[in-house]
Amino acid sequence: MTEIDRQRRPGPRIEEVARLAGVSKSTVSRVINDEPYVSAKSRDAVQDAITRLRYSPNQAARTLAGNRANAIALIVSEQGSRVLGDPFFAGVLRGVHAELAGRHVQLLLMLSRPQDHDDLVTYLAGGHVDGALLVSLHGDDPLPHRLHELGLPVVVGGRPLGSAGVPFVDSDNFTGGLEAARHLVSLGRGRIATVTGPRDMAAGQDRLSGWRRGLGEARLPADLVAEADFTPESGATAMADLLDRAPDLDAVFVAADIIAVGALRVLHARGRRVPQDVAVVGFDDSLLASTATPPLTTVRQDVEQLGRTLTWRLLGELAGEAGLPPSLLLPTSLVRRASA
Repeated sequence: MTEIDRQRRPGPRIEEVARLAGVSKSTVSRVINDEPYVSAKSRDAVQDAITRLRYSPNQAARTLAGNRANAIALIVSEQGSRVLGDPFFAGVLRGVHAELAGRHVQLLLMLSRPQDHDDLVTYLAGGHVDGALLVSLHGDDPLPHRLHELGLPVVVGGRPLGSAGVPFVDSDNFTGGLEAARHLVSLGRGRIATVTGPRDMAAGQDRLSGWRRGLGEARLPADLVAEADFTPESGATAMADLLDRAPDLDAVFVAADIIAVGALRVLHARGRRVPQDVAVVGFDDSLLASTATPPLTTVRQDVEQLGRTLTWRLLGELAGEAGLPPSLLLPTSLVRRASA
């Protein structure tokens, strides 16, 4: 073989290094470029594979392998007006920001509805971020799988309904709904309604299932159900509908504090005393609960911890950590105040 042939013979590729080390190409790239977020075990495996394959990347190859953007995206699948007015999203954002503190990673907040996903995917395919957090998915949203096909690490906030195999972090919504129902039953209430969240979201489905389980334990009918989205206006409409259908209802579990604000407004307008005539339990334990009239008994989920855990899980994947849990369920607890 001539010297020219030796020069032309292709050497091992980054894909071969990744395969031998048992890691992703992006992890190999981070080791090559001496970047953070790689576990010691993964770094040793990559370096061993490089030595065994005699892989010697030059600066051009490093560029082709893809340098880190040192940025992640927080993608909220909602309209901007709802995001800005809902304490839930503010809490998630605080948690994400807190977990990124001191890590020299930028955060991009992106709002996108399903009809706008093509533009979003095109942007993310350009290498502007290293991974994405997806929050507030509705129905069988294909976005997680589309991003996965790009090779972009993704973690979903909330159990995704149509994306099996995608890592997610959620609160224990079923147990929260169950505890709310049990509490209302313990107060001696016998005509207990619920205002659910959207049925095309796992949070809405799971809280409803927990409420039904609680009423089933007490052998009470679970027929008083009205659906709302996460707005006070929808809560008011749903509460009015329930009162029209069942004037004798004496308790209601509302699937979010922001919905309960509207429900309380209608109860007051209809002359129903809370909790004497109708006991009310919300969900979230947001600032809205403690400032409601009367202060709202609610199921607490630690929204900021949810944001932190989402970010921890994504950064762990970007670092090539082994043994990361495919899903995480954070606890909820009942906070008793004056409304029930």
